[in-house]
Amino acid sequence: MKIEQLYSLFTQNYLVDTDTRNIRKGSIFFALKGANFNANKFAEDALKNGASFAVIDEIAYHKQSKTILVNNVLETLQELAKHHRNQLNIPILALTGSNGKTTTKELINCVLSKKYNTTATIGNLNNHIGVPLTLLKIQPTTEVGIIEMGANHLKEIDFLCNIARPNFGLITNFGKAHLEGFGGIEGVIKGKSELYNFLKATKGIAFVNSNDALQVKQSKDIETISFNTNKIKYIETNPFVKVQFHNTTIQSKLIGKYNYNNIAAAIAIGNYFKVSINDIKDAIENYEPDNNRSQIINKGSLKLILDAYNANPSSMKVALENFNELKDKQKIVILGDMFELGKDSIKEHQKVADFASSLNFDKLILIGKAFSTITVKNALTYTCFEDFKASNENLNLKNATLLIKGSRGMALERILNLL
Repeated sequence: MKIEQLYSLFTQNYLVDTDTRNIRKGSIFFALKGANFNANKFAEDALKNGASFAVIDEIAYHKQSKTILVNNVLETLQELAKHHRNQLNIPILALTGSNGKTTTKELINCVLSKKYNTTATIGNLNNHIGVPLTLLKIQPTTEVGIIEMGANHLKEIDFLCNIARPNFGLITNFGKAHLEGFGGIEGVIKGKSELYNFLKATKGIAFVNSNDALQVKQSKDIETISFNTNKIKYIETNPFVKVQFHNTTIQSKLIGKYNYNNIAAAIAIGNYFKVSINDIKDAIENYEPDNNRSQIINKGSLKLILDAYNANPSSMKVALENFNELKDKQKIVILGDMFELGKDSIKEHQKVADFASSLNFDKLILIGKAFSTITVKNALTYTCFEDFKASNENLNLKNATLLIKGSRGMALERILNLL
């Protein structure tokens, strides 16, 4: 079946599903495969549950007219998304970066949805599967698309750009994330800048933090919309970030000065798209982080800053700096391993631990295989969460503020159950 024919079927309902447990009536089911699963086996179930068609790539499961046999289901999904994008005449904003992508995307969506019907990436579904699925969520009524793009190796952002074909772009920052796949910080810069390269080739527009010299350098020769502290002023973080724009004070519910740039980007983009100042203020002030991203949780006499969704050397450093600036009396830091750092892993864990130790917190706790291989003064170290749990089954903490941060695989939110 040609992609045009499949697209004709898609436009009957504009619905695509990949999970038989959540089939929507009239959707097209794409039987994706992975290392440990083969959804071809569940094509019949998808049709029984209400899917109008099932796209498969194994002939053994081609048992009826409603199954569509293709060479590769994933590639067909990506081709369909690309074809759909080519029919759209709306702004598509793509954003990537080492830190803050999802929070920034959520803020932008909150701001733009005050004026427009938006479709944005859900959560962090930002890879070679998530980007096509997000594009295919765009309905005829959508006025602006907001696409988050993640990458852990070179040419990945370029690949995603050629599917989503954004005409606007934003890189939040360049930091030490996914060093193993990128081969070092130079690779990170080159890989993330693939978004700028695409915008340059297609005469798109980049939103650039002009206070970030690296962003300015990498976006040379592209049409840019700059934003900086002269236009969007940082006021304070106590503990939430407060800014000022056009003589309007905006009090966010985001902790950490590092979120200032994320807020500034959302304000700049909202302003460019002519969202009113009052609507921008309302959108940002009512956005609350969730899913273990810089959440403040009060539990008895304890205050917890839970930032256990992700971690890399860059985000660890700014989180520790912010925590150090808080005026709380007793401050305890619990850090978990950072993943995907490759050959630099031990070195980067040592740097983070030394930096945390230098800030003289009341207690420093390090959890994970990488952290347990280094030496740090005045730190309690555990090889895994289970060892930490066994030694701290009944944590006797009172009137303290805790920073909990680690990579997603560490699942440090489990600490809440011990308190």
